[in-house]
Amino acid sequence: MLHVPTTIEEQLILRAIKEECSWENLPKRLQSTLNSKDEWHRRITEHCIKKRLQWSTSFVRKVCKEAEYYEDMMRYLRRNLALFPYHLAEYVCRVMRISPFRYYCDMIFEVMKNEQPYDSIPNFSAADALRLTGIGRNEFIDIMNKCRSKKIMWKLNKSIAKESLPTHPVDFAIEPWWGVCLVNFTLEEFKKLSEEEAVTIDKICKEEANAFVLFDPIVIKGLYRRGLVYFDVPVYADDRFKVSRLEGFVSNREQSYEDPIEELLYAVFVVSSENSTVAELATTLQAELSQLQAAASFACRLGWAVKLIDPGSILLEQTTNALNVDIENSLATVGSGNTSIEAGLFQQDSLGTENHELSSAYARVAFVVDANITSYLMMGSVSPGLKSHAVTLYEAGKLGHASIEDLCNDLSTLEGTKFEGELQEFANHAFSLRVVLKCLTSGGLSPDTPGVNTLDNEEVTSMVADMSLKQESEHATNDVEKTTKKKARKYRVDILRCESLANLPSTTLESLFKRDYDIIVSMVPLPVSSFLPGPKGPVHFGPPSHSSMSPWMNLVLYSAVGSGPISVILMKGQCLRLLPAPLAGCEKALLWSWDGSTVAGLGSKFQGNLVKGNILLHCLNSLLKHTTVFVQPFSKLDLNESGKMRTIDIPFPLKNSDGSFAGIGKELELGSGLTTDEILYLNTLLRKLADNLSLWTVGYIRLLKLYKEGNKNVFAPGDVNYEWVPLCVEFGIPLFSPSLCNLICQRVVSSGLLQTDTFTDNRDAMQQLRRRLHEICCEYQSTGSSAKILYERDQHQPKSQKGQLMTFASQRWNPLMEPSSPISGRSEYHRLELANRKRYHTEVLSFDGNILRSYALTPAYEDDTKSNEESDDVKDSGETMLPGVNLLFDGSELRPFDIGACLQARQPASLIAEASAVSAATERANCA
Repeated sequence: MLHVPTTIEEQLILRAIKEECSWENLPKRLQSTLNSKDEWHRRITEHCIKKRLQWSTSFVRKVCKEAEYYEDMMRYLRRNLALFPYHLAEYVCRVMRISPFRYYCDMIFEVMKNEQPYDSIPNFSAADALRLTGIGRNEFIDIMNKCRSKKIMWKLNKSIAKESLPTHPVDFAIEPWWGVCLVNFTLEEFKKLSEEEAVTIDKICKEEANAFVLFDPIVIKGLYRRGLVYFDVPVYADDRFKVSRLEGFVSNREQSYEDPIEELLYAVFVVSSENSTVAELATTLQAELSQLQAAASFACRLGWAVKLIDPGSILLEQTTNALNVDIENSLATVGSGNTSIEAGLFQQDSLGTENHELSSAYARVAFVVDANITSYLMMGSVSPGLKSHAVTLYEAGKLGHASIEDLCNDLSTLEGTKFEGELQEFANHAFSLRVVLKCLTSGGLSPDTPGVNTLDNEEVTSMVADMSLKQESEHATNDVEKTTKKKARKYRVDILRCESLANLPSTTLESLFKRDYDIIVSMVPLPVSSFLPGPKGPVHFGPPSHSSMSPWMNLVLYSAVGSGPISVILMKGQCLRLLPAPLAGCEKALLWSWDGSTVAGLGSKFQGNLVKGNILLHCLNSLLKHTTVFVQPFSKLDLNESGKMRTIDIPFPLKNSDGSFAGIGKELELGSGLTTDEILYLNTLLRKLADNLSLWTVGYIRLLKLYKEGNKNVFAPGDVNYEWVPLCVEFGIPLFSPSLCNLICQRVVSSGLLQTDTFTDNRDAMQQLRRRLHEICCEYQSTGSSAKILYERDQHQPKSQKGQLMTFASQRWNPLMEPSSPISGRSEYHRLELANRKRYHTEVLSFDGNILRSYALTPAYEDDTKSNEESDDVKDSGETMLPGVNLLFDGSELRPFDIGACLQARQPASLIAEASAVSAATERANCA
């Protein structure tokens, strides 16, 4: 990894080197730090070596000689098993006569001699060594086993390992546009040349163009094996590339030394685009053009990147027509499988125009996944293609649209395969991934829609065969067909790994998304550290902000519908001596950590953890040391016979393409066993949700079935003792559940979500959601109005009102008499009473260990505690705010919750002051 200057002295030294300050002109502070002029020169040389800078263009030319500099550099590179400096080949290969093949042979020998493991070789060095020497992990282990089998001889003489190393480089792919360069010959070498070789060398010296395609490949390869020529892979500022599979990549370890080329390669893999030039990539990455050219050149050497070129540019302008014919023939026969000269890009003058037209004909989609997908694909070990795709996605961070069809074909080999245990999780993700890719590449259209060109019509047909609500789906399909007749958008899908994106600066990512993509689709769940596109970037079908990936979203959801499970939010750092009223006596409780962190297996943000009530206090105290905790208690009647929650997942969008409400269809009826009354109730709940909280995006909402006290009301489902309430909402594509993923794709088809000229509805809906999240975060953070209400109520309340309490829940709660209810109340219908009580705008719920009370504050103080004014453009800061106050959602509304009596070592300030006064008086009396 590149070393970032951490001290002021390091930053000053780096700045002085860039400005080429001599010893005499250095600030006195640096002179006192460096002690001597020789030390300053040593630091300059060390910096240039670590940056792999060319002697003639860097500050080091004023410090040491050229030969001395490159010798020191090669010693440093060998010591660190670093990548061969191809961009310095003009001196290293031509003058020093160090070939890449010999360099890697010496490197492998040093590793063997020191009996280091193969994993000690960095990834890119190992891959390049494999390309040139043919020695990979298995070959390395075989050679070491043979050497160690000789026992005493191996201990006495390590050089016997050289006998097993190759003497000539293996055959590797050479692109027609690569340049052929000569080394400095000796007289003896020149005398041994054949007539054909001499003519070839003479031609290389005289001709301006030295492309490999212009020479006899057999002669050139013979000269290369003897170390008389080396290959130059030219990369210019206006060149364009596309990243292909990382065939031959070796996954060993991350290097601990500084290598700007390797560091840039990972960024290039993610950011590269065939529609962007190298100069534009350098601007996007804020990198030096020369270093980016070196990184792109190395990627082309290993076949990981394909240069989009005009074949005419590698020929001389004076080349005859006959030579053109020969070149075209040689292009078909000479070269490698990695050569890619696209017919549509042959005309260099129109390269940019044609690329623009090509890109504008497609809607560009980025599907963002996490590293777990790559591990699932590797676990299968079913198809070699899946492993290759997984390595490319993990190491490069990107799988281009050209590989999507091959990936889908490889995933299709898993159809019908049965797995057991944890391998089923791999199968679920693989099946879901294929369904999503089919849906996205088809543009979210049914294969029967005119103008749709999908990868596999049969598969997409099966995907959308069970469309929900026949009476509405027919109407929706007609609307989709009408829309498609106007324009059938074609889609190109790239898969991006969110961890690779997170390693790039936010400005680089914003430029990448705006430049290359029209739509971003995220999987569920995403890591909390993932980068999310801003409101002004491409449309994002995923989390609208980082706050939506935390329990803040649950609170917004409950507030929008006015319904939800009883929930308690406990601030980080507290230690409970007893459970507050809503949690005490519960059968089980669902725990969520605010930041998604886990402690001893508890606190998972995504699914949460269902723990038993008798260990809840211990679990809470363990989690509260590290994170804020979101707790939801359940009674026995809230759980099924197996002790689990009753839930159902509803996919959205909740509207069809014509704007009509998309209710629960038969695909959910059959799978969940819902009654007709329950479906009517759920549709009413979902309609209310759709009206109050616009969810014009992809994802799902999870509903929870809870025990309900009291008689049947107008909205109750078939069972009079139960009701459905929202539990959580997730944005994106859930790959862990093939059935849910399938339902979401059906909703995408029925809504025509992707087939639209603009995404104004989505942007407005997500901006509204961001605003709601911003409001609730501002209200309940440590500096928000609710914190002031809780911590300053004694100062603001008149003395006449301090003792006034609402008595809706003032009766002592007896868990033995009411085991099903975690909240005290005067009647058996206390949940409804608690939800329907008379409320004030500012209210604090308090539990003193026995009684749950409510403090209502004066309207005068309400005006001072209003939340901040709404912002038209709420931006995501990238960090999730933590609550600054304990909270309680009572099933209808959210309020601050005072649990001071439940905390350890927590006493009222007045009691502490009184005790201090008594202690001081006692000490004075003793002294007297």
